[in-house]
Amino acid sequence: MSNINKKYEINEGMINTIRTSSRTLVREFGYMNRTIAGTKYSPSAVHAIIEIGAEDLLSGKELSERLNLEKSSVSRLVQNLIKQGEVEVKTSNIDTRQKNLFLTQQGKITLNDINSFGLNQVSNALGPLDEGSRNVIMQGLSLYSQALVPDVKPIEITIHEGYRPGLIGAIAGYHGVIHNQIADLGAIFEGLVATGMSEFMPRVENNANQTWYAEQGGRIIGGITIDGEDLGNNIAHLRWFIIDNTLQSAGLGSKLIRKAIDFCDDQGFDETHLWTYKGLDAAKKLYERHGFKLVEEVKGDQWGKQVIEQKYVRIQTK
Repeated sequence: MSNINKKYEINEGMINTIRTSSRTLVREFGYMNRTIAGTKYSPSAVHAIIEIGAEDLLSGKELSERLNLEKSSVSRLVQNLIKQGEVEVKTSNIDTRQKNLFLTQQGKITLNDINSFGLNQVSNALGPLDEGSRNVIMQGLSLYSQALVPDVKPIEITIHEGYRPGLIGAIAGYHGVIHNQIADLGAIFEGLVATGMSEFMPRVENNANQTWYAEQGGRIIGGITIDGEDLGNNIAHLRWFIIDNTLQSAGLGSKLIRKAIDFCDDQGFDETHLWTYKGLDAAKKLYERHGFKLVEEVKGDQWGKQVIEQKYVRIQTK
Protein backbone atom coordinates (compact mmCIF):
# COMPACT_ATOMS: atom_id res chain seq x y z
CA MET A 1 0.00 0.00 0.00
CA SER A 2 1.29 3.50 -0.77
CA ASN A 3 2.36 5.95 1.93
CA ILE A 4 -0.66 8.18 1.43
CA ASN A 5 -3.03 5.26 1.97
CA LYS A 6 -1.22 4.34 5.20
CA LYS A 7 -1.38 7.96 6.33
CA TYR A 8 -5.16 8.05 6.11
CA GLU A 9 -5.59 4.40 7.12
CA ILE A 10 -7.93 3.65 4.23
CA ASN A 11 -8.59 0.02 3.35
CA GLU A 12 -6.87 -0.76 0.05
CA GLY A 13 -9.77 -2.94 -1.06
CA MET A 14 -12.12 0.00 -0.61
CA ILE A 15 -9.86 2.26 -2.65
CA ASN A 16 -9.62 -0.26 -5.48
CA THR A 17 -13.39 -0.76 -5.52
CA ILE A 18 -13.99 3.00 -5.75
CA ARG A 19 -11.38 3.34 -8.49
CA THR A 20 -12.98 0.53 -10.48
CA SER A 21 -16.42 2.10 -10.11
CA SER A 22 -15.02 5.49 -11.15
CA ARG A 23 -13.53 4.00 -14.32
CA THR A 24 -16.87 2.36 -15.11
CA LEU A 25 -18.63 5.70 -14.74
CA VAL A 26 -16.14 7.38 -17.07
CA ARG A 27 -16.64 4.70 -19.72
CA GLU A 28 -20.42 4.45 -19.45
CA PHE A 29 -20.83 8.23 -19.61
CA GLY A 30 -18.82 8.18 -22.83
CA TYR A 31 -15.73 10.11 -21.74
CA MET A 32 -13.49 7.70 -23.64
CA ASN A 33 -15.17 8.81 -26.87
CA ARG A 34 -14.45 11.96 -28.86
CA THR A 35 -18.04 13.14 -28.40
CA ILE A 36 -20.61 12.61 -25.63
CA ALA A 37 -24.26 13.11 -24.67
CA GLY A 38 -25.50 12.50 -28.20
CA THR A 39 -23.79 15.67 -29.48
CA LYS A 40 -20.94 16.37 -31.90
CA TYR A 41 -18.96 17.94 -29.07
CA SER A 42 -16.16 16.84 -26.78
CA PRO A 43 -16.72 16.32 -23.03
CA SER A 44 -15.17 19.71 -22.22
CA ALA A 45 -17.42 21.48 -24.74
CA VAL A 46 -20.53 19.77 -23.38
CA HIS A 47 -19.60 20.78 -19.83
CA ALA A 48 -18.99 24.34 -21.02
CA ILE A 49 -22.47 24.52 -22.56
CA ILE A 50 -24.02 23.18 -19.34
CA GLU A 51 -22.15 25.68 -17.12
CA ILE A 52 -22.85 28.66 -19.37
CA GLY A 53 -26.52 27.72 -19.59
CA ALA A 54 -26.80 27.43 -15.80
CA GLU A 55 -25.72 31.03 -15.14
CA ASP A 56 -27.04 34.45 -16.11
CA LEU A 57 -23.55 35.94 -15.89
CA LEU A 58 -20.44 33.85 -16.46
CA SER A 59 -17.04 35.12 -17.54
CA GLY A 60 -14.33 33.16 -19.27
CA LYS A 61 -12.29 33.19 -16.04
CA GLU A 62 -15.21 31.76 -14.06
CA LEU A 63 -15.78 29.08 -16.69
CA SER A 64 -12.10 28.15 -16.47
CA GLU A 65 -12.47 27.69 -12.70
CA ARG A 66 -15.67 25.67 -13.09
CA LEU A 67 -14.11 23.31 -15.63
CA ASN A 68 -10.75 23.16 -13.86
CA LEU A 69 -9.01 23.93 -17.15
CA GLU A 70 -6.31 26.45 -18.09
CA LYS A 71 -7.52 29.81 -19.40
CA SER A 72 -5.88 29.25 -22.79
CA SER A 73 -7.71 25.93 -23.23
CA VAL A 74 -11.03 27.49 -22.24
CA SER A 75 -10.42 30.41 -24.60
CA ARG A 76 -9.95 28.04 -27.55
CA LEU A 77 -12.98 26.03 -26.43
CA VAL A 78 -15.20 29.12 -26.27
CA GLN A 79 -14.01 30.40 -29.64
CA ASN A 80 -14.96 27.08 -31.22
CA LEU A 81 -18.42 27.16 -29.62
CA ILE A 82 -18.87 30.72 -30.92
CA LYS A 83 -17.97 29.56 -34.44
CA GLN A 84 -20.46 26.70 -34.09
CA GLY A 85 -23.21 29.17 -33.18
CA GLU A 86 -23.70 27.82 -29.64
CA VAL A 87 -22.26 30.69 -27.60
CA GLU A 88 -22.06 34.45 -27.83
CA VAL A 89 -20.09 37.04 -25.87
CA LYS A 90 -21.60 40.25 -24.48
CA THR A 91 -20.00 43.13 -22.63
CA SER A 92 -21.11 43.41 -19.00
CA ASN A 93 -23.50 46.27 -18.24
CA ILE A 94 -21.83 46.68 -14.85
CA ASP A 95 -18.17 46.52 -15.85
CA THR A 96 -17.41 47.23 -19.50
CA ARG A 97 -14.02 45.55 -19.10
CA GLN A 98 -15.70 42.21 -18.43
CA LYS A 99 -17.21 40.08 -21.13
CA ASN A 100 -19.81 37.43 -20.23
CA LEU A 101 -20.76 34.24 -22.02
CA PHE A 102 -24.31 33.38 -23.06
CA LEU A 103 -25.96 30.60 -25.02
CA THR A 104 -27.50 31.48 -28.34
CA GLN A 105 -30.93 30.16 -29.23
CA GLN A 106 -29.18 27.26 -30.93
CA GLY A 107 -27.09 26.75 -27.78
CA LYS A 108 -30.24 26.56 -25.65
CA ILE A 109 -31.60 23.85 -27.95
CA THR A 110 -28.30 21.95 -27.66
CA LEU A 111 -28.42 22.29 -23.86
CA ASN A 112 -31.97 20.93 -23.81
CA ASP A 113 -30.85 17.94 -25.89
CA ILE A 114 -27.92 17.32 -23.52
CA ASN A 115 -30.19 17.46 -20.48
CA SER A 116 -32.70 15.11 -22.10
CA PHE A 117 -29.91 12.66 -22.92
CA GLY A 118 -28.62 12.77 -19.34
CA LEU A 119 -32.08 12.44 -17.83
CA ASN A 120 -32.78 9.37 -19.95
CA GLN A 121 -29.42 7.80 -19.11
CA VAL A 122 -29.79 8.25 -15.35
CA SER A 123 -33.47 7.24 -15.37
CA ASN A 124 -32.65 3.99 -17.16
CA ALA A 125 -29.94 3.21 -14.61
CA LEU A 126 -32.05 4.00 -11.54
CA GLY A 127 -35.34 2.63 -12.86
CA PRO A 128 -34.88 -1.02 -11.73
CA LEU A 129 -33.68 0.02 -8.25
CA ASP A 130 -35.77 0.60 -5.13
CA GLU A 131 -36.04 4.06 -3.57
CA GLY A 132 -33.56 3.26 -0.82
CA SER A 133 -30.88 2.20 -3.30
CA ARG A 134 -31.49 5.33 -5.36
CA ASN A 135 -30.98 7.47 -2.27
CA VAL A 136 -27.77 5.63 -1.40
CA ILE A 137 -26.41 6.32 -4.91
CA MET A 138 -27.40 9.98 -4.81
CA GLN A 139 -25.93 10.58 -1.37
CA GLY A 140 -22.79 8.55 -2.07
CA LEU A 141 -22.00 10.37 -5.31
CA SER A 142 -22.65 13.71 -3.62
CA LEU A 143 -20.29 12.94 -0.73
CA TYR A 144 -17.62 11.51 -3.05
CA SER A 145 -17.69 14.51 -5.38
CA GLN A 146 -17.45 16.87 -2.39
CA ALA A 147 -14.49 14.90 -1.04
CA LEU A 148 -12.69 15.18 -4.38
CA VAL A 149 -13.03 18.98 -4.17
CA PRO A 150 -12.41 19.64 -0.45
CA ASP A 151 -12.93 23.41 -0.69
CA VAL A 152 -16.55 22.87 -1.79
CA LYS A 153 -18.87 23.44 1.16
CA PRO A 154 -20.90 20.29 1.97
CA ILE A 155 -24.65 20.52 1.64
CA GLU A 156 -25.96 21.57 5.04
CA ILE A 157 -27.94 19.11 7.15
CA THR A 158 -30.85 20.65 9.04
CA ILE A 159 -33.18 19.16 11.66
CA HIS A 160 -36.87 20.07 11.77
CA GLU A 161 -39.74 19.07 14.01
CA GLY A 162 -43.30 18.13 13.17
CA TYR A 163 -44.89 16.48 10.17
CA ARG A 164 -44.20 17.30 6.52
CA PRO A 165 -45.58 15.64 3.39
CA GLY A 166 -43.55 12.59 2.40
CA LEU A 167 -42.19 12.00 5.91
CA ILE A 168 -44.00 8.69 6.52
CA GLY A 169 -42.94 7.20 3.19
CA ALA A 170 -39.33 8.33 3.57
CA ILE A 171 -38.85 7.00 7.10
CA ALA A 172 -40.73 3.75 6.42
CA GLY A 173 -38.64 3.31 3.26
CA TYR A 174 -35.37 3.68 5.15
CA HIS A 175 -36.54 1.14 7.72
CA GLY A 176 -37.51 -1.28 4.97
CA VAL A 177 -34.22 -1.03 3.06
CA ILE A 178 -31.77 -0.85 5.97
CA HIS A 179 -33.34 -3.55 8.14
CA ASN A 180 -33.81 -5.82 5.14
CA GLN A 181 -30.07 -5.56 4.52
CA ILE A 182 -29.22 -6.21 8.18
CA ALA A 183 -31.77 -8.80 9.26
CA ASP A 184 -33.78 -9.73 6.18
CA LEU A 185 -36.87 -7.96 7.55
CA GLY A 186 -39.17 -7.40 4.60
CA ALA A 187 -42.57 -6.03 3.68
CA ILE A 188 -44.21 -6.85 7.02
CA PHE A 189 -41.69 -4.72 8.92
CA GLU A 190 -41.84 -1.77 6.53
CA GLY A 191 -45.64 -1.95 6.57
CA LEU A 192 -45.72 -1.92 10.38
CA VAL A 193 -43.58 1.21 10.43
CA ALA A 194 -45.79 2.95 7.85
CA THR A 195 -48.99 1.92 9.64
CA GLY A 196 -47.69 3.02 13.02
CA MET A 197 -46.53 6.39 11.72
CA SER A 198 -49.84 6.92 9.91
CA GLU A 199 -51.66 6.38 13.21
CA PHE A 200 -49.29 8.66 15.11
CA MET A 201 -48.93 11.69 12.83
CA PRO A 202 -52.50 13.01 13.26
CA ARG A 203 -51.73 13.42 16.98
CA VAL A 204 -48.15 14.68 16.64
CA GLU A 205 -49.19 18.16 17.78
CA ASN A 206 -50.39 16.89 21.18
CA ASN A 207 -48.13 18.22 23.93
CA ALA A 208 -46.75 14.80 24.87
CA ASN A 209 -45.70 13.94 21.30
CA GLN A 210 -43.09 15.14 18.82
CA THR A 211 -41.23 13.97 15.74
CA TRP A 212 -38.02 15.26 14.18
CA TYR A 213 -36.57 14.74 10.72
CA ALA A 214 -33.24 15.65 9.16
CA GLU A 215 -32.98 17.14 5.67
CA GLN A 216 -30.11 17.62 3.27
CA GLY A 217 -30.70 19.41 0.01
CA GLY A 218 -34.47 19.12 0.52
CA ARG A 219 -34.27 15.35 0.99
CA ILE A 220 -35.27 13.59 4.22
CA ILE A 221 -32.26 11.62 5.47
CA GLY A 222 -33.36 10.48 8.92
CA GLY A 223 -35.81 10.87 11.75
CA ILE A 224 -36.87 10.05 15.30
CA THR A 225 -40.17 10.22 17.20
CA ILE A 226 -41.34 10.45 20.79
CA ASP A 227 -44.81 9.07 21.42
CA GLY A 228 -45.81 10.17 24.90
CA GLU A 229 -49.30 8.68 24.84
CA ASP A 230 -49.24 5.04 23.77
CA LEU A 231 -47.46 3.51 26.79
CA GLY A 232 -49.16 5.55 29.53
CA ASN A 233 -47.88 5.81 33.14
CA ASN A 234 -45.82 8.91 32.26
CA ILE A 235 -43.53 6.81 30.03
CA ALA A 236 -42.28 8.13 26.69
CA HIS A 237 -41.86 5.78 23.74
CA LEU A 238 -38.93 6.44 21.39
CA ARG A 239 -39.95 5.19 17.95
CA TRP A 240 -38.82 4.98 14.31
CA PHE A 241 -35.25 6.14 14.80
CA ILE A 242 -33.43 5.76 11.48
CA ILE A 243 -30.67 7.46 9.47
CA ASP A 244 -29.61 7.16 5.85
CA ASN A 245 -26.90 4.49 6.08
CA THR A 246 -24.42 6.68 4.18
CA LEU A 247 -24.54 9.22 7.03
CA GLN A 248 -24.43 6.98 10.06
CA SER A 249 -20.95 8.14 11.05
CA ALA A 250 -21.65 11.86 10.65
CA GLY A 251 -22.92 12.49 14.20
CA LEU A 252 -26.50 12.92 13.03
CA GLY A 253 -27.75 10.03 15.18
CA SER A 254 -26.52 11.66 18.37
CA LYS A 255 -28.12 14.96 17.41
CA LEU A 256 -31.51 13.32 16.79
CA ILE A 257 -31.40 11.31 20.01
CA ARG A 258 -30.39 14.42 21.92
CA LYS A 259 -33.45 16.22 20.54
CA ALA A 260 -35.68 13.36 21.71
CA ILE A 261 -34.11 13.11 25.18
CA ASP A 262 -34.26 16.86 25.79
CA PHE A 263 -37.94 16.80 24.84
CA CYS A 264 -38.64 13.93 27.25
CA ASP A 265 -36.84 15.74 30.07
CA ASP A 266 -38.68 19.01 29.36
CA GLN A 267 -42.00 17.18 29.40
CA GLY A 268 -41.15 15.54 32.72
CA PHE A 269 -41.47 11.88 31.67
CA ASP A 270 -40.23 9.44 34.29
CA GLU A 271 -38.83 7.00 31.76
CA THR A 272 -38.20 6.62 28.02
CA HIS A 273 -38.55 3.16 26.45
CA LEU A 274 -37.52 1.82 23.06
CA TRP A 275 -37.62 -1.57 21.35
CA THR A 276 -35.03 -2.84 18.90
CA TYR A 277 -33.42 -6.19 18.11
CA LYS A 278 -30.08 -7.82 18.87
CA GLY A 279 -27.29 -7.26 16.38
CA LEU A 280 -27.49 -3.50 15.88
CA ASP A 281 -24.17 -2.85 17.63
CA ALA A 282 -23.71 0.75 16.47
CA ALA A 283 -27.22 1.67 17.63
CA LYS A 284 -26.64 -0.12 20.94
CA LYS A 285 -23.56 2.00 21.66
CA LEU A 286 -25.51 5.13 20.76
CA TYR A 287 -28.38 4.25 23.09
CA GLU A 288 -26.06 3.38 25.97
CA ARG A 289 -24.06 6.58 25.48
CA HIS A 290 -27.27 8.53 26.00
CA GLY A 291 -28.32 6.77 29.17
CA PHE A 292 -30.39 3.83 27.91
CA LYS A 293 -29.91 0.42 29.52
CA LEU A 294 -30.87 -2.99 28.19
CA VAL A 295 -33.54 -4.42 30.52
CA GLU A 296 -35.18 -7.23 28.56
CA GLU A 297 -34.53 -9.69 25.73
CA VAL A 298 -37.12 -12.00 24.20
CA LYS A 299 -37.51 -13.99 20.98
CA GLY A 300 -40.27 -12.62 18.80
CA ASP A 301 -41.52 -12.51 15.22
CA GLN A 302 -43.82 -9.48 15.31
CA TRP A 303 -41.65 -7.77 12.67
CA GLY A 304 -41.98 -10.57 10.11
CA LYS A 305 -39.04 -12.75 11.13
CA GLN A 306 -37.87 -14.21 14.40
CA VAL A 307 -35.26 -12.01 16.07
CA ILE A 308 -34.14 -11.40 19.63
CA GLU A 309 -36.12 -8.31 20.54
CA GLN A 310 -34.51 -5.95 23.03
CA LYS A 311 -36.05 -3.38 25.34
CA TYR A 312 -33.99 -0.37 26.42
CA VAL A 313 -35.00 2.04 29.18
CA ARG A 314 -33.71 5.45 30.16
CA ILE A 315 -34.75 6.75 33.58
CA GLN A 316 -34.89 10.51 33.86
CA THR A 317 -32.49 11.92 36.40
CA LYS A 318 -34.35 14.26 38.70
